Amino acid sequence: MDKLRIIGGQRLQGAVTISGAKNAALPQIAASLLSDQPLELTNLPAVTDVENMLGVVTRHGAQIKRSAHGAVIDTSTAVSRETSYDTVRRMRATVLVLAPLLARFGEARVSLPGGCAIGARPVDMHVRALSTLGADIDIENGLIVASAPTGLTGARIVLSSPSVGATETAIMAATAARGETEILNAAREPEVADLADCLNAMGAHIEGAGTHRILIQGARAWRPAVHDIIPDRIEVGTYAVAAGITGGQLELTHARLEHLASVVQLLEAAGVSVWPGDRGLVVAREGPLHPVDLTTEPYPGFPTDLQAQFMALMCCADGASLLRETVFENRFMHVPELMRLGANITLQGTTALVRGGEPLKGAQVMATDLRASVCLVLAALVSEGETTINRIYHLDRGYEQLDRKLRLCGARIERVSA
Repeated sequence: MDKLRIIGGQRLQGAVTISGAKNAALPQIAASLLSDQPLELTNLPAVTDVENMLGVVTRHGAQIKRSAHGAVIDTSTAVSRETSYDTVRRMRATVLVLAPLLARFGEARVSLPGGCAIGARPVDMHVRALSTLGADIDIENGLIVASAPTGLTGARIVLSSPSVGATETAIMAATAARGETEILNAAREPEVADLADCLNAMGAHIEGAGTHRILIQGARAWRPAVHDIIPDRIEVGTYAVAAGITGGQLELTHARLEHLASVVQLLEAAGVSVWPGDRGLVVAREGPLHPVDLTTEPYPGFPTDLQAQFMALMCCADGASLLRETVFENRFMHVPELMRLGANITLQGTTALVRGGEPLKGAQVMATDLRASVCLVLAALVSEGETTINRIYHLDRGYEQLDRKLRLCGARIERVSA
């Protein structure tokens, strides 16, 4: 099992090419199962979550033709078969194949998903959305068993919270349902809007994606399509924190400012400057870091996927910061590992009090989930001496060649094979 060895104290300088968004790619790969026409996805990130999702659709009979950062997915020979626990235990997002299989074949059997241990993240909203469209759903021996032998029918779906996954499930199912579907309290994340753009390219008719109300005219004819995946806003935010925490300057090519308003606001309040460049965004810090408070919220609020990275930044600010997590109930597992590096953090329920300003010192630490992994990398970049981060397979799930990208910008980081 690989690990990372990092010697801190290097100021980052250079350019980082932002990859395609993993959280946009996964539902689009699943959506390919809706149609018997080929779907070409470009700007596809080379991360293990994407490889796993491509493997899932392959096991359902799809044919994949790969290129450097793209794939043509031909699902003309796809079939609906059970998606086993062994397939989905590594990644929760595989539940997204449920709606396309059900919509196209009238039945689907998908194991209850696994993924990062950051909270329960139940699939009840996915199930309720499909039931509203006329599907019969049962849970049997750890499987979600769905059937709609006469097809799905458009309806009004009111989500109890703006869940990204449930919104994506509802959108995909509704594209194949008879009549109109209205989704209320929908997630507004850019990845949801990008899924809608992909589906519209495939022949769907979706309006309002990116707002709380989405309208879908279902049962459209599918056609071959090509879609370019949006840049990964979480990767942008991560490298922005890397520039800020090291007092460096990074050009983040392909980054989109419009996806990061809440993040940029807090970065600038913390003393990190962000401005548009010719190829994306430029992030730099020259003065001291200032403590700021944050609360994670659904988009357009501050993303939960950047909470851990921002905590590492606040460990280096001179003063106290309050970080409140409202999206996932168990997303502070990086705190004990940061404390091994010397961080002063007090946890009380869903709130972390970070008292920054004291130097961090290198140590052996262990990654517990995807974003915790990169949080420890960021902290290690400014820790005195050497830090070894174990179990970095989490990191490879969502960051394409992170160690190489950092090394090209001056970081002293190497991957060590156990």
